[in-house]
Amino acid sequence: MNLFDTNYLFASLLWGSIGFGYCIYGKKQREIVALAGGMAMIAVSYLVSSALLMSLLSIVLMVVVYLLLRRV
Repeated sequence: MNLFDTNYLFASLLWGSIGFGYCIYGKKQREIVALAGGMAMIAVSYLVSSALLMSLLSIVLMVVVYLLLRRV
């Protein structure tokens, strides 16, 4: 894992920030789905070492959270 790769750093910043926003939204609205999705996105941004894989997983998580919130 190369921590100084600009693509990895940008992807990690982007998806971690969006995940943090989901966490804040889930906490304020008392939505466990959004809170769990945000925590999962933050975990993905820490644990995945590929920018492409991180982006794909985060997009999938965003779609899953959206679908689960629309279903409820």
